[in-house]
Amino acid sequence: MSGIGTDAQSKPLVEVRNLVTRFDLKAGVLGRPSGRVHAVENVSLDILPGETLALVGESGCGKSTVARSIMQLDRAVSGSVRFDGSEMIGASRKTMALFRRQAQMIFQDPFSSLNPRMTIAQALMDPMKVHRMGSSKQLLARAAELLAKVELSPEYLDRYPHAFSGGQRQRICIARALALDPKLIIADEAVASLDVTIQAQVINLLMDLQREFHLTLLFISHDMAVVERIAHRVAVMYLGEIVEIGDRRSVFNNPQHPYTRKLLSTVPIADPTQRPESREPMVDEIPSAVRPLDFVPMELPMIKVSSTHSVRQS
Repeated sequence: MSGIGTDAQSKPLVEVRNLVTRFDLKAGVLGRPSGRVHAVENVSLDILPGETLALVGESGCGKSTVARSIMQLDRAVSGSVRFDGSEMIGASRKTMALFRRQAQMIFQDPFSSLNPRMTIAQALMDPMKVHRMGSSKQLLARAAELLAKVELSPEYLDRYPHAFSGGQRQRICIARALALDPKLIIADEAVASLDVTIQAQVINLLMDLQREFHLTLLFISHDMAVVERIAHRVAVMYLGEIVEIGDRRSVFNNPQHPYTRKLLSTVPIADPTQRPESREPMVDEIPSAVRPLDFVPMELPMIKVSSTHSVRQS
């Protein structure tokens, strides 16, 4: 999988530098800040055109906040997010409108992502209407074409979300994400709510669509087995920081950070001859990311293991 559809010489489509996103906790009658959630701390990463970067870690580690900060849904305290060469933090309304068309998100729960009162045709046509991409007849034809791309029948256009299974609804969400011809798709735990068989089908679909449309994917997951299937490169997050990042093969075959090794210990291995003699069970809870208002985090450097693999000094 590693290297498919990517060009190591390409300029990154997404460049994140020293991203910090925090949330105040308020208490008392006056609602004054009493503490602060350090959700994302000093995160830097690149995503190349046509590649899949997997952002992996347990719930609460800051993965989704990174995604929301890239999409400007959460306001970063500091840092830089550049998309296709343009700075997104503090960007003009015109720049953000273009960005919203070129970057789309797919969320974990497809049912809550779809308006139950809108038909599938309406759901697919709505973003295209906002961006004035054609007449009603043209948009309806485009909606039918999108359903076919995600292996669903155009006959479903007049149905409502409740008529579909979870896997079908997620396919519809993928079709809607494709409607605006985006360059970047952020999949935030997009297969986590599906059973294993449907997960595999949706992952294969995403990989096929990536090849066909040269999509760039930021794939967020807590499941290392899923990540191993889809990712070109892997970034491991712990307590708001990236603690290890590298090409998929290096991270899986030569994990350097203790937390990466713990995550990998949860991946089931079918062949008993390939199982390690001892595996570290993940029994430790992630410490709280809540800090006092005057807390100053320690910045530990990333150390290069190889030209494509780095680990944060611990």
